[in-house]
Amino acid sequence: MIEIRLDGLLEGRGRTFYWLAKETGISHSTLWRLKKGKALGINFVTLEKICRTLDCQAGDVLSLAKEKKTGKRRSVNGRGKS
Repeated sequence: MIEIRLDGLLEGRGRTFYWLAKETGISHSTLWRLKKGKALGINFVTLEKICRTLDCQAGDVLSLAKEKKTGKRRSVNGRGKS
């Protein structure tokens, strides 16, 4: 799962969520869905606007979350227990 790290970036810069919406021209609802993990994706234009406004890189906004262990072992071929 990909995590969006807007809260930390905004906090570190002393800016608000509403400020980001105003500065980028990205709708509040779009940013809210990203923040809450409800968005199914993010387009490059949106990501670029966020990065330019916050003076950061895409990797600062997006993070690959660690997978939770389910207790099931997977074999090398991916067919279940080995």
